[in-house]
Amino acid sequence: MKQRPRIYYTQTQKALMWERWKKGESLQQIAQLFDRNHGSVRGILAETGGIRPPERCRSRLALTFAEREEISRAVVAGQSIRSIAILLGRAPSTISREINRNGGAGCYRATHADQAAWDRALRPKTCKLVANRKLANLVAGKLQCQWSPQQIAGWLKHAYADDENSQVSHETVYRSLFIQARGALKKELLQHLRRTRAMRRSRHHTQKTENHGKIVGAVSISERPAAVEDRAVPGHWEGDLLFGCINTQIATLVERHTRYVMLVKVAGKDTETVVNALIKNARKMPQELYKSLTWDRGHEMADHKRFTLATDISVYFCDPHSPWQRGSNENTNGLLRQYFPKGIDISNYTQAQLNAVARKLNERPRKTLDYETPAERFSQLVASTG
Repeated sequence: MKQRPRIYYTQTQKALMWERWKKGESLQQIAQLFDRNHGSVRGILAETGGIRPPERCRSRLALTFAEREEISRAVVAGQSIRSIAILLGRAPSTISREINRNGGAGCYRATHADQAAWDRALRPKTCKLVANRKLANLVAGKLQCQWSPQQIAGWLKHAYADDENSQVSHETVYRSLFIQARGALKKELLQHLRRTRAMRRSRHHTQKTENHGKIVGAVSISERPAAVEDRAVPGHWEGDLLFGCINTQIATLVERHTRYVMLVKVAGKDTETVVNALIKNARKMPQELYKSLTWDRGHEMADHKRFTLATDISVYFCDPHSPWQRGSNENTNGLLRQYFPKGIDISNYTQAQLNAVARKLNERPRKTLDYETPAERFSQLVASTG
């Protein structure tokens, strides 16, 4: 098979790649536009960690190409620096520096000088984490503790409220990880992010779409009370199964008001096994803190009526293909992949080990809780019900 010649993408083609990537298209979909393999596109996007580099533009204060042509003609004509400056409305020192840094009066050429100025301007600002190694080490330590960049940024803002040099934005942390050319944080720290991908992916990237089947007698999420929707009232939970390999899974539960997480060991994904495990877990909770459960359309909750009868907890189901309707649980399942990667045998974990993982999540500060932890918020609820 004859090998196709190497392709050199134009700036216009690269711009199209970035537009499609931002819309959430896959590497393969983008590559098909150019009749190429996805690896050819990945090389372009991965160079900056999946983050589109800003378009360069000249400063409005810089000399233009037309002005440099005027300088070139004036130098050939033997005009003085002061007369050239008056002609262009510039300071004499500006004209003097321009000529001297580009070969002097005898060698000055507008085209060469303009290109040289463009090349010299390519000096990116030093990353804050490169300039402040103490801050970089602090950020690295928190990443190793499985804190997210946003949690780190929020905590720094509170802990060092009067010291801007000890604060950094979560975007700077992400860019330092994805764009290794910055030299601020080691690439190995990527493994401590919630999603351990090597480059940033669009938030519009396709999520779970498979059909989970029909549930008999399912009460739609649209019938859920309004008080549940605004998260103002505690005691309403979202749940789902998180799967491992060879038919292993755990049930994940998140309280909507506090984002408190519970993990439940289940021996199988059949509805009888799952419902029995959920009933046993629910009976450990005060009724005031467990009033409803919103689930996906998974067939593991086909026996939801028995769960409600045994616990007096109402069960609501998301619309088909709408996992975002239980967003807290979907987000939590993504965080849990840091501890239970796809393909792992989850059956080896005891309930005590699952509780330890849940405790780690519950003791992380959350931006949505004003950087309090779910454990703190949930403890307040338990105390008030006691």
